[in-house]
Amino acid sequence: MSEVRSKYKRSSKPTSSSNLNSFQSQTQTLISTMARKSSLLKQTLATILVLLVFYALLNTLLSPANSSSSSSPKSMSKLETTFPFTYANSASIESGFSRENANNFPGKSVLRVYLYELPKRFTHGVIEHHSIARGRQPADDVALLQYPGHQHMAEWYLYEDLNRPDSDRVGSPVIRVSDPDEADLFYVPFFSSLSLIVNTARPAGSSPGSDQTRVMYSDEENQEALVDWLEEQEYWKRNNGRDHVIVAQDPNALYRVIDKFKNSVLLVSDFGRLRSDQASLIKDVIVPYSHRINTYTGDVGVGNRKTLLFFMGARYRKEGGKIRDLLFQLLENEEDVIVRHGTQSRENRRAASQGMHTSKFCLNPAGDTPSACRLFDSIVSLCVPVIISDSIELPFEDVIDYRKIAIFVDSASALKPGFVVSMLRGITTLRIIEYQRELKEVKHYFQYGEPNGTVNEIWRQVSQKLPLIKLMINRDKRLVKRELTEPDCSCLCTNQTGILTSL
Repeated sequence: MSEVRSKYKRSSKPTSSSNLNSFQSQTQTLISTMARKSSLLKQTLATILVLLVFYALLNTLLSPANSSSSSSPKSMSKLETTFPFTYANSASIESGFSRENANNFPGKSVLRVYLYELPKRFTHGVIEHHSIARGRQPADDVALLQYPGHQHMAEWYLYEDLNRPDSDRVGSPVIRVSDPDEADLFYVPFFSSLSLIVNTARPAGSSPGSDQTRVMYSDEENQEALVDWLEEQEYWKRNNGRDHVIVAQDPNALYRVIDKFKNSVLLVSDFGRLRSDQASLIKDVIVPYSHRINTYTGDVGVGNRKTLLFFMGARYRKEGGKIRDLLFQLLENEEDVIVRHGTQSRENRRAASQGMHTSKFCLNPAGDTPSACRLFDSIVSLCVPVIISDSIELPFEDVIDYRKIAIFVDSASALKPGFVVSMLRGITTLRIIEYQRELKEVKHYFQYGEPNGTVNEIWRQVSQKLPLIKLMINRDKRLVKRELTEPDCSCLCTNQTGILTSL
């Protein structure tokens, strides 16, 4: 019996140990398997959760209208409550933007302009006085008089444009409104440049040869009368003229009352006779002269352009134009160069047309002010402009890179003997043709009579001023007025050490 027990004990001990080891091994295997499954399950659940969140966000972005279809607050999910703008009706937002666009985003819609009905003394009356001063009889109907051609005709073309029917103005950046309360800007159609050149030697309204004493035409009186008239207008007084547009293209136009208009948008040829507190690139628009010679209708090329450099104009000018006489002295004996003294006349314009159409380059020195009409004559002639005017401002520089169509030479370099001619003779025929192609592309910007020409571009430039005008109007309402010893920040500073001479 004891032997049996002893056997049993000996035999049972190793059996129990073996089973225990087997059980422990199985248990560990099971735990390990369960751990792996648990980890996999967690990863799977996390992945599903991420996918659900991503789907919800994606559905929100792609289907905002469906997400906000219910008008009841109870139907909004927690995500909708957290991100209400995302779930807003995008169609409603877009519609609202379109409605507000005309007021707040003029660059994306037409500009609404109110044309003042000025007394005729400021418009067609000026034309009549100009006509009488040149020996013509007074007109039965001044509205039928034709505006005389001259280099500062922007005032006429803009006035004529606003008086055309809407059907003829398709594509214009502006529309004319009859209700001033609907207007973004107000256009003042005083013919200031024509008024300046009316010959005052003959009494206004008198017949040629009449001895009857009458009141002489006075540009100064008309300027002051215009100010008096405007200062009585409700819409001028409302914003102190800031939302008004007026042309002062001749450098001396409105000279007597220009301070009265320094808040307004001025359309000018340059800033040669304007102070920095009167005009700047920030609020005003540089407009091109009206070209006075025929547009060149031929193709690009130099085959018919035998002259290297051409200029015809007044040799002696005031102020910045003194460089002209010095250039005459340097160039008048150069081979293949034509420089002639000439004033505005029909005969001289014909000669200038012929000269520009048969020359590779056209000289454009400063006049009494930094700009001159011959630049624009050159452009429409496809005669590459050579600009010698250190302080010139140019029209439409946001859309035109003038270095592609013109050569700029600083005054100091231009007055070195032989510099200009040597530089021009070094330019290849292919490069000249490149200039001509660029000129051909942009010349419509300088043709007032073109359907999509200068007038539309001027209006587009004016429309870009509207945000600043609104800013200044609102700023004026809350700023404390103070006396300043220097002009405030109203001018655009330029880099005075930039490129002086270009090719």
